[in-house]
Amino acid sequence: MSTTSPEAVKKLLENMQTDLRSLSMECKKKFPPVKEAAESGIVKIKTIAARNTDILTALKENSSEVVQPFLMGCGTKEPKITQLCLAAIQRLMSHEVVSEAAAGNIINMLWQLMENGLEELKLLQTVLVLLTTNTVVHDEVLSKAIVLCFRLHFTKDNITNNTAAATVRQVVTVVFERMVAEDERFKGMAEQPPAIQGNSNRRSVSTLRPSAKDAYMLFQDLCQLVNADAPYWLVGMTEMTRTFGLELLESVLNDFPGVFLQHQEFSFLLKERVCPLVIKLFSPNIKFRQGSGSGSSASPAPVEKPYFPICMRLLRVVSVLIKHFYSLLVTECEIFLSLLVKFLDGEKPQWLRAVAVESVHRLCVQPHLLRSFCQSYDMKQHSTKVFRDIVNALGSFIQSLFIVPSVGSVSSTNTPAGGSGSGAQASAQSGVGVVGTGGGLTTQAAFEYRGTWIPLMTVSVQGSAKATYLEMLDKVEPPSIPEGYAMSVAFSALLDLVRGITSMIERELAKEEEAVARGGPEPIGPAHTDTLLQEPQAQQVWEEMVNACWCGLLAALSLLLDASTDETATENILKAELTMASLCGRLGLVTPRDAFITAICKASLPPHYALTALYSNAANLSNKTYSIQGQNVQIISPSSESHQHVVAMGQPLTSQPQGTVVLTAKNIQCMRTLLNLAHCHGAVLGTSWQLVLATLQHLVWILGLKPGVGGGLKPGRAVEGPSTVLTTAVMTDLPVISNILSRLFESSQYLDDVSLHHLINALCSLSMEAMEMAYGTNKEPSLFAVAKLLETGLVNMDRIEILWRPLTAHLLEVCQHPNARMREWGAEAITSLIKAGLAYKHDPPLSQNQRLHLLLLNPLKELSNVLHADIRQKQLECVLQVLQSQGDSLGPGWPLVLGVIGAIRNDQGESLIRTAFQCLQLVVTDFLPTMPCTCLQIVVDVAGSFGLQNQELNISLTSIGLLWNISDYFFQRAEIITEELEKEEAILLQQACDKGETLNRPFHPAPPFDCLWLCLYAKLGELCVDPRPAVRKSAGQTMFSTIAAHGTLLQQPTWHIVVWKVLFHLLNCVRKSSTTADKEKIESGGGNILIHHSRDTAEKQWAETWVLTLAGVARIFNTRKYLLQQLGDFFKAWEVLLDHIQSAALSKNNEVSLAALKSFQEILQLVTPVKDSDKPDTLGAMDIPPVLMEPLTAPGPGRPLPRSDSLAERLAQRYSTQPQLPPPGEEQDDSALWWSAWSTWYRTGTECTRPPSGGGDKLAFVPSQPFLTALIQIFPALYQHIATGFSMDDLRKLGIILHGAVSVPISSDASPFILPSYTEAVLTSLQEAVLTALDVLQKAICVGPETLQVMYPAIFEQLLQFVEFSCKPPQYGKMETKHVANAKYNQAEWVALNYVPFAERSLEVVVDLYQKTACHKAVIAEKVLQNIIKTLRVPLGLKYACPAESTWKLAVSSLLKVLSIGLPVARQQASSGKFDTMWPKLAHAFEDFLFTKSTPPDNLSIQEFQKNEAIDVEVVQLISTEILPYANFIPKEFVGQIMAMLNKGSIHSQSSSFTEAEIDIRMREEFSKVCFETLLQFSFSNKVSTPQEGYISRMALAVLLQRAQEVLHRYVEDERLSGRCPLPRQQVTEIIFVLKAVSTLMDSLKKTQPENVDGNTWAQVIALYPTLVECITCSSAEVSSALKEALGPFKDLMQPPVSKVQNGES
Repeated sequence: MSTTSPEAVKKLLENMQTDLRSLSMECKKKFPPVKEAAESGIVKIKTIAARNTDILTALKENSSEVVQPFLMGCGTKEPKITQLCLAAIQRLMSHEVVSEAAAGNIINMLWQLMENGLEELKLLQTVLVLLTTNTVVHDEVLSKAIVLCFRLHFTKDNITNNTAAATVRQVVTVVFERMVAEDERFKGMAEQPPAIQGNSNRRSVSTLRPSAKDAYMLFQDLCQLVNADAPYWLVGMTEMTRTFGLELLESVLNDFPGVFLQHQEFSFLLKERVCPLVIKLFSPNIKFRQGSGSGSSASPAPVEKPYFPICMRLLRVVSVLIKHFYSLLVTECEIFLSLLVKFLDGEKPQWLRAVAVESVHRLCVQPHLLRSFCQSYDMKQHSTKVFRDIVNALGSFIQSLFIVPSVGSVSSTNTPAGGSGSGAQASAQSGVGVVGTGGGLTTQAAFEYRGTWIPLMTVSVQGSAKATYLEMLDKVEPPSIPEGYAMSVAFSALLDLVRGITSMIERELAKEEEAVARGGPEPIGPAHTDTLLQEPQAQQVWEEMVNACWCGLLAALSLLLDASTDETATENILKAELTMASLCGRLGLVTPRDAFITAICKASLPPHYALTALYSNAANLSNKTYSIQGQNVQIISPSSESHQHVVAMGQPLTSQPQGTVVLTAKNIQCMRTLLNLAHCHGAVLGTSWQLVLATLQHLVWILGLKPGVGGGLKPGRAVEGPSTVLTTAVMTDLPVISNILSRLFESSQYLDDVSLHHLINALCSLSMEAMEMAYGTNKEPSLFAVAKLLETGLVNMDRIEILWRPLTAHLLEVCQHPNARMREWGAEAITSLIKAGLAYKHDPPLSQNQRLHLLLLNPLKELSNVLHADIRQKQLECVLQVLQSQGDSLGPGWPLVLGVIGAIRNDQGESLIRTAFQCLQLVVTDFLPTMPCTCLQIVVDVAGSFGLQNQELNISLTSIGLLWNISDYFFQRAEIITEELEKEEAILLQQACDKGETLNRPFHPAPPFDCLWLCLYAKLGELCVDPRPAVRKSAGQTMFSTIAAHGTLLQQPTWHIVVWKVLFHLLNCVRKSSTTADKEKIESGGGNILIHHSRDTAEKQWAETWVLTLAGVARIFNTRKYLLQQLGDFFKAWEVLLDHIQSAALSKNNEVSLAALKSFQEILQLVTPVKDSDKPDTLGAMDIPPVLMEPLTAPGPGRPLPRSDSLAERLAQRYSTQPQLPPPGEEQDDSALWWSAWSTWYRTGTECTRPPSGGGDKLAFVPSQPFLTALIQIFPALYQHIATGFSMDDLRKLGIILHGAVSVPISSDASPFILPSYTEAVLTSLQEAVLTALDVLQKAICVGPETLQVMYPAIFEQLLQFVEFSCKPPQYGKMETKHVANAKYNQAEWVALNYVPFAERSLEVVVDLYQKTACHKAVIAEKVLQNIIKTLRVPLGLKYACPAESTWKLAVSSLLKVLSIGLPVARQQASSGKFDTMWPKLAHAFEDFLFTKSTPPDNLSIQEFQKNEAIDVEVVQLISTEILPYANFIPKEFVGQIMAMLNKGSIHSQSSSFTEAEIDIRMREEFSKVCFETLLQFSFSNKVSTPQEGYISRMALAVLLQRAQEVLHRYVEDERLSGRCPLPRQQVTEIIFVLKAVSTLMDSLKKTQPENVDGNTWAQVIALYPTLVECITCSSAEVSSALKEALGPFKDLMQPPVSKVQNGES
């Protein structure tokens, strides 16, 4: 219920009336005036209540009157009455119905009461109510009220004293609160009081408003009082204590800082009065030195020795001043702070140091204040570095506590329990306590350093400086300070300082970053309305703060860390170091950052270990200023105390400290901090990553963690032997540590790019060191860095680009390290990264980010430069895995991958090559369609390089198979590939044009798709000349097969390159290699492989290659001629090919030479393509066998298959060229080609049939029979093409070769295979071929025009030469040949062939031919017949002496056939004289045959003899039918010769004197008889035209008859003489002959016309008769029968005689 509500007013009125009534009652007797006043008061109240509506205002206006009765009541000094009155007055006050005047009266009344010492507590209460309920009390009234309270404070009564003190405090507060309220009221009005200049008159407060003035006066007097001066305003003060004054000052300053900051008058007071006062009061403390007694007093202070209550209060005031008025009192605060620092000195009393530390702590929890110090002092020139001094002082203070124990101080007497005495015991247990394994044991936290043990207490909550001694306002004597208190406060101060500064700066930084992120303007500093805005940049302030404090902090924290025995304390220290390191990092202060990090690192490692690891590090990197130079702070080196709990023991990584090292629990704790630092603040570590990682590496090593898959560290087996010992405590920690380690590198994904680079660089240099250390030792290397590089790479895949180069460049170096384990990890890392990089889902995906794709694959390629096999193995395994997982999406990476697969060298060993080859096989089988077509060429190259490697033959062979598969692929996807390649080509051409260069790619002018083929062919070409025969063979077959199968796809101009750059180039290489190949025998093909004798030298193996190559090229020329002929230089190519064929044909290797001829044959079966104008029938005239005509229409070797044709056409259309057909008018003239072939054939033939020049050299090369056969067999095919221009000259050349070929002997070891047994009359295939050649020729002449017929004689001549071989085998140079029968099979001898069958066949051909051609002019003109006779004369003459009996028989029959045709011709041409020379030859031939000089063999049977005789008879019969009847057309001499010959053969010419030798020659009776008959027939024929012929016959008759006479006479004589004895056989024969002759003659004479017989002849015949009759007596039956024959015919002569007269007349 409010005081103004009607009910309240009503109540008030009632109460007042009640009070007045009571008063009147009390004073009725003793104090009548009071009673009266009371009663009138009642009336007054009633009237007011009745008249006024606003009763309270009315009451206030009349308050002096209303209050009067009560004041009078108080004046009675009667306690009961006084109490009643005071209560009533208070009620009025509380309803605010007291006017100013009334209030003055009330105060005066109270003052009287006070002086009389009445109702002191009630008085105080009344004053308080009066001042607090309203503001009517001002000026002197107010001061009087305040003095009243002060006076009551100094009474003897304790209760009153204390109540008064409280009231004073409240009143002072009220005064200032009023002022604040007043300011509030006037805040809206803008009138500012004018500034007070100088304000020399302290009382000049005219500018202040009333309440402010009161406050001013009050504060001024408080200062006066504390300074022991008289007050100006508080008149009537009798006494005052300084402590109370200071407390009041402190409370005002603390509670109303705004007043002093807003009003200059008050600020002036602060500066002019308060500060000097404080400084003056401090002076005893400053001068005092512990133990020096009290100093001399120049100051008016009553206490010369430092006085705890004052000192402590002064420090509190100073704290307030610094806290609130720092901005006003910059200079003064500098002095205060310097004093504060001095109080921490060791020489000051313990209590002083304790309160000073508490004060410093208070400052430390106010980071903004600290920042201001830094800005105002440290950053100003010529100013004390206050902030730095505070921090350093704290540090020194802590150090001093360790170094100078508090002996002799006040507190040392009352050592608390658990003090020094129990220190040793506590330290002994502390080890267990830290780890927490000792059950319920708790030990006191403490610091211990070099024997000084200081317990640690909990002094305040973190972040609040709750002081103990600064609050002891009731103590007058300095208290005793427990041991460790100061240390604990200092420790808290340090931690709070770090926490405050770092959190403040980090908050500001965060705000700044946020502002930047929002895109707002960068704030200059924190967004406070502080003075900061005019100050230097916030960043500079922060840097200065850190620079000022870091040295002191580091020194103190390092010392504490070393001394700490409590896990929590250690944790706090580490946290402080960590936050500082992080902060320095964020501010970019490298030196302090590294210093803090170094401290943590050192603490992580064993005591003396740290020095080697980090100082060597610092030395290595001294250029990066890691050392803490220039800061004169004593960093105490760690002491290796025993009080730490050892948890692990292991090998040091460095080589310096030998043996083992131990890790304590604290080391592990520090390590975890280090991990934490790296984990959370990696971004600001920069170059200190080096330190952090080096330390971690050493720790990891000592703990024996080894890297596992993906780079994570796992506890390894104790590789180093028993030296690594871990307690269970640390064993449980290890997984955690290794996990944190991994997470540390995982968190690298949150680092910004620069920090990440720092991390990578640090790892790389660590790794470099590890590599250095691993050189030349077999000690396990440290793989920490490599493993972590891998881990870092793996988690930063999303931005791998920025770290890829440094990362992989370093790992590549690791891969080249000689230490295998190191290397292996390098390779593991690099390959894992590549695989992960390719598998990662990048954004944009790799397929759209070609640069990144290539970047990722590049290291894979670089690995190819490493020589170590294990690395290459890893590389290839990686390729295999990449292919298997990402093969489809490699895209632009293909060239790199293929490059890796193809980077094989022969010195690499099989397994590597095998792995690489697996990759290639995978590529060819699965990935050709997915790769860009531009890579296909690389695939070809790589496959080729596998073919060429010589480690593993099977791989070489398989790779050739792959090339075949690749070619199939090209073929199947020709159009797609062509399209893609052309697009690419267009781009490249454009680029080349832009640069003004020409496009540089192999086989450039050809279209790109063709170039692909050309590369494939070129590769196969290289393989075709590989040193290994198997490879050559396989490659050759593949190459020619691909060209054959897919050649149609090539553009026409490309064929030009194929022919010249591929095929001919290959032929040249093969020819060269073959001719220079080694002839040494190869024993075996490696292992136990046996080599066939036909391949047992390199030469023979090369021969096979040569054969294959030549055949392949020829086949291409054959099947693709219609294409090739459209090339401009086909003729030149043809010549070159022929040259190759020739050189191969002349090779000394039978296999090669024979194959060359096969190839020759193949290209001669070429077919000219059909032209539209031609009809196929026109070819019939060329006499080409029908087989060769087929391909023109059917798809055969000369035409591509329909399918490929269509593809070829499609491609042709692509290139907009039709397969070029010649223009219709132009004849396609092949004759030059064929003549070129002919000359090659001729050269080859000449060369190979030319006999060796040397003597009987057994090693001379003689061409084989199959070769010669093949050579000759070529001629018919060739001839078809050159028939039209074949001249006599050519025929002559042909003859030379045919003759030469037939003359070549064969080696004895080949003879059984070629020669038939000697007796069989069979031709060898060579001889057959020779005859066929001539046959073809002869047939062609036969069909051809007349002009050709001039060649007949030459053919005859050639054949006749062969005929001669029957009797006179040809000579081959000077070689000795043996008759085949005498040759020994196994000797290297030459065997002459059996030429008889050949000669005989030739003879038959001659006869046949002659039969056809006898009448041809040329045959007549060239005396062919004569030559035939001349040739036949030899076998005819030899007769029985011929090598073969059949020869002379054939010769005779041939002669007869020839003559039967030739003689009529000769007779016809008699007049021309063309046969004149023939006749004598013929005569000789007859002569030689019929009267041969050779004797028949002894074993000739009668039947045989008779057969032979019959042949002779046939000859004579020919003479009688074909020659003698035409004697008049025949030269006379010839006829004469014939007659003479017949005569010689006749009966009468048989020798009369048979000797023994001749007896064996059986008489050719039949022959003689025929001769004689012929002779006679001719003699009596009426055709005898010349006297000479008649003479011959007449003479012959005369001789005959005469001889008959003689023989008969002698026979009769001998018969008679011999008596019974028979006559000798020969004589009997002779008589029989004679008798037969006579009977023949008689027959002849009978047949002849009578007029043809000479009368003389008759006389002689008749004269024989008597002699014949005489012989009748003979005893021989044979003779008798012959005689009977002879006598018979004489009956025809027996006619009656005619008279001579008649006869004469007729």
